[in-house]
Formats: sequence, C-alpha cells, structure tokens
Amino acid sequence: MRVADVVARTIANYGARQAFGMPGGEVVTLIAALNEAGVAFLLTRQESGAAIMAAGYATATNTPGVLVTTLGPGLANAVNGIADASQEHVPLVVLAGVVDRGVRGRYTHQIIDQRVMLRGLVKGCFEVEAEGAGAVTARALELALAHPRGPVLIELAPGTALQAAEVAPDPGVPPRRVKAAVPAREMIAAIQADLAGAKRPLLIAGFDAARDEAADAVLRLATAFNIPVITTYKAKGVFPERHPLALGAAGLSSLADGILLPVCRAADLAILAGYDPIEMRPGWLNPFDRDAHVIDIAPGPYDHGMHSATVRIEADIAATLSALVDGAAPAAPGWSCGRPAIARAELETAFATPQPWGPHAVFDALEAVLPEKAVITVDSGAHRILLSQKMRFDRPLSLLQSAGFCTMGAAVPLAAGVKLAQPSTPVVAVVGDGGLEMGLGDLATLRDAGLPVVIVVLQDRSLALIELKQRQASLPMAGVRLGATKFEEVARACGGEGYRAGSTAALTSALETALSAKVFSVIVCDIEAGDYAGRI
Repeated sequence: MRVADVVARTIANYGARQAFGMPGGEVVTLIAALNEAGVAFLLTRQESGAAIMAAGYATATNTPGVLVTTLGPGLANAVNGIADASQEHVPLVVLAGVVDRGVRGRYTHQIIDQRVMLRGLVKGCFEVEAEGAGAVTARALELALAHPRGPVLIELAPGTALQAAEVAPDPGVPPRRVKAAVPAREMIAAIQADLAGAKRPLLIAGFDAARDEAADAVLRLATAFNIPVITTYKAKGVFPERHPLALGAAGLSSLADGILLPVCRAADLAILAGYDPIEMRPGWLNPFDRDAHVIDIAPGPYDHGMHSATVRIEADIAATLSALVDGAAPAAPGWSCGRPAIARAELETAFATPQPWGPHAVFDALEAVLPEKAVITVDSGAHRILLSQKMRFDRPLSLLQSAGFCTMGAAVPLAAGVKLAQPSTPVVAVVGDGGLEMGLGDLATLRDAGLPVVIVVLQDRSLALIELKQRQASLPMAGVRLGATKFEEVARACGGEGYRAGSTAALTSALETALSAKVFSVIVCDIEAGDYAGRI
C-alpha cells in the first residue's frame, strides 16, 4: 500500500466521500488514491470555490470536507475558501502538494512557505511521511472535528505519496464518539429554578444548536417555559419561525437589531444555546443588562469577548436543554409587558413588501413556490440581509450562508456541495450580480457534475450594500456600479437554462420550470439597488 493510499483510506474511514479541487502534478497520486478509497474527486474551476463546495457538502452530510490543491498558486488561490471554513467552523481537510524533501533546500519554483501563509487560518499543519501516515492523518482529522471545528492542512510530497507505507499499514480509524453528559443534577435544578423565577426569559440559538440536532430540544424548552427565541442567521430554522414565540434572526440588519436588542437588554434571564457571536456585528457587544442571568450552553468554549456569562456549560446542547424540561414545574407566562409580541409585530411591519416588484417580492415568491424540503444558499450583500429577515424557515440547515466570514461568491459553490450530497433535495442559490460574476466558472462545474441547482440572481447593477453605506456616509458613489451582464445567456452558453423575470408572475413561472429541470437554471430578477434603502 502506498502512503497516498493510507492517507486516502484514513479520510474515507472518517466518513468523507467527496473531494473538491483542481489537480496538479504534485497531487495526481493522491487524487487516484482518494478515488480508489471511495472519496470521489470533483474538478472545480478554482480552488477557493472548491473549498466552499466542500463546506456545503460537509454541512449537508456532517462529515469532513476535503479540498485538494497543488502547491504554490493552487493553495494560495484557496485562501479565501479556507478562511471561510475557519470562521464558519467547517471541518475542512486541506490536502496540498509540497516539494519533495530531497530538493526542498535548493528548488524555488512556485515555492512559498505554505504553513506560514495559512498559520492564522488552520487549526494545525501536518506533513505526512511514510512512517505513521495513518496516525498523522487521523490526528489532523480529530483536530478538524474537535470543537470548535475548523480547517487543517495536510501536506504530502509526490515522492512520499508513491512510497510503500510502513509494514502492516493501519489507516486511522475514528473512535466511537459519545457526546458529553448533561450537567450535574444540582446544576440542572438550579437553572430550572432560575427559569421558574424569570419574568423576562429569552433564548438565543446559534449554529451549533442547528448542526448538533438540538432543534427539537430548543422547541421543547421554549414552549415549556414560554421563552421567546432569537436565532443567528445561520441558525435560522432551528426554531420554527412561524411559531408565535419566534422573533426571527439577528446580527446584520440594523433595522431588525434596533427592534431586537431592546428585548435582549430587557431580559432578566438569557439562555444561549450553541451561540457563537462570531456571526454578530459590534451592536451585539454586551447585549444583556448587567444584572441579567446569562447561561451559555455549548459543546465547548467560544473565543470572543462580546459578552460575559453567569454560567458556562460545556455539554451536549440537546441533552442539556431536554434535561431542563424534564421534571420541571409548569412555567407562568413571562413578559407581562408584552414586549416580544410587540417586537414580532414591528419586525413584520419593518420587512413587509412595499411594492409589487423588487427584492421583497422576489423572496415572497421563493417562500410561496419552494417545497418545504428545499435548501437555500444565499450570498453576501444587501439581498442576504433582507432574505434572512424576511423569509421564514422551519427546519435547521435549510438556509446556508457565509455568516461569520461573510464572503462574496459563496452561494453557488455552497449549493453545489449540498446538491452533490443530497441529489433529491431542491437546492436554490440566491446571489447578487456582483457575487455571481466572481464565480462564473462554477456554472461549468454544475454542468459537468450534472447538478440541477437553481440560481436566482438579483440584478441591480450595483454592489448595493456598499452603495447604501456610501449614501449613508454622504459620500459619492465610487467603485460600486456594475454592467448589465445577460446571465440568462451565459447560463445557456454553459449548458444550463436561463430566464429573466421582471414580475412575480414571471418569477413564479420560471421557478416552477427550473425546479423540474435536468440541468442548472439561472433566473435573473431585474431590481433597483435603491429598493434596499431604509429597508434592511
């Protein structure tokens, strides 16, 4: 067995079944080994998009994402996608080529210090040798999967990849994972007493609650103690947003935060379930009253200084929330002032559709047409803020986005990764024209991989969010205007279907057709950048 085979089989043992990237001479043996081990390799058009595709696949399957790059420019081009995995807490395994040790001290062509380049973005860097290849690879995977999850770099020289592995090679096998027990009974009883005595309880759920299958427990706790629920953008759906206790998502919309932060500051008890403030903006610094009791429940610590907590519990989120409900006395209705209900009504008014056509109407049509099991990915920009506030989701992980890193160009590769993992699931990517132009090569990847993703483009011929910020600062527009690319024609040229919509009826018709298509579809919605002004 070659060293490359040991690396590939170890990665397969940890559940990975798909790798993404672009080949180079230094990784051809590794790619062959991955395919032989059952980890299929998908050719993408550039490495940063490949990293984000791997993130979408990892999120949809709860397995490690795998990115393969050649050395030098290949790995350098992946930096944005690796940084996204770092801040989005994706267990991304970055497999990169490196020059053979024998010439490393003399050879300089395409050579950079890859470890230095990625040091601030990965949890660890490893180079695999013939001895202990399985153990080293397994160590890297364990680190990627440990809380908080994140990317790791594994370097493999082409000569080493071809070497025979040590005698009786033992590809790394993951341990059987047992989630941490709930807190001690005394701690549970103390929190139950806090809940029983709270007059204004609040629950904030984050992405770890969504990813760790805690949605049912969040619903049980909220309904048992009449607790209103706020989520982060990426956790939307972990609490059903049509429920009367739902206050929707927060973190990027100044309009929404102006309504929700006063609720947070009025709370006398705040329970944080898998809530990492990396998704939030500076307005969420110290969002709770200094006398509020803040209970932070997470699988491990989060590195931030955004707020303090009265109690930090590192345990299984779902089990801990369920234990709080079990055996608890019925709670009296809280919030006698009615502030959460008022906030809910204010949010509905603030994000109501103001006109027959525009971004609000686009999202109304999406919510009306898409089946319940659909997954939406959304790119960064003004449209993401509005979509994340306006559209309602009742299932966790049904809206995916770059929320901690907020990178542009993420929606289409995220959608590709999800569709590859869940072929029968309708997957829709919502992008702005600027974001789509960043990664037009992704359309060719969708074609070659046979992935019938639906792409909805809000074309306002502007970087609308930045234009809005310039206007708010009374600055002249600079560097934000875009030409009017005919994306529907680009889609057809790349082997997909293309449509243009200027009304709800046209969009609805195009969506219904695209959802049953065998190839990817691009639906261009003509809107105006000014439609966001004062509305996000």
